[in-house]
Amino acid sequence: MGLRYAFDFLQVDWQNHRKFYHASFLRYLLFGVPLKKCICWGQPIHAPADGKIVYIKDGIPERKIVHWLIDSILALKHSTSFNENVHDYSKIAGNYIMMKCDNGVYMAFAHLQTNSTNVSINDEVKKGDIIGNVGHSGNSTGPHLHFQLMDSANIKVAKGIPCLFEKYEIFQDNKWTTIYNSIPSKDDQFRFID
Repeated sequence: MGLRYAFDFLQVDWQNHRKFYHASFLRYLLFGVPLKKCICWGQPIHAPADGKIVYIKDGIPERKIVHWLIDSILALKHSTSFNENVHDYSKIAGNYIMMKCDNGVYMAFAHLQTNSTNVSINDEVKKGDIIGNVGHSGNSTGPHLHFQLMDSANIKVAKGIPCLFEKYEIFQDNKWTTIYNSIPSKDDQFRFID
């Protein structure tokens, strides 16, 4: 399955209990948080490698707020009712881009901000180019970037491919340490660097 080695990247405030939004917990719990108060919503997505854009789905609306209960119920509903033979993948992926790289490797970027894609099908992109923005579309419980590598552009049959990150930094022992060709853990405070 294509999701096997997927990543969900979420930007959080490490100084404030790892919250992904700028609002009180009570507001999030009771009323929800507007997207503009979410730390990573609207942040640019950079192509991690050179490649060619092979598929784009855009125009799927985002929910206007992030609410733990509403988003959890919708995620559960979409996960259990999704039928790949009937439904379009945008039901779970929201707005998404697929890019073909060397050696038949495909990259998928999902849950993008509505109308944020600034590439077209068949565009050749270079590592570092901005291809869209982080959003809250599809089966998302909060603004984040879903990223996966696959062996096919056909999501129905694609197999996931493991991924190492060429270079990033981890914050540990009160300093940033550069890491090469590795994978950060889910609890690491890390940032990508050039």
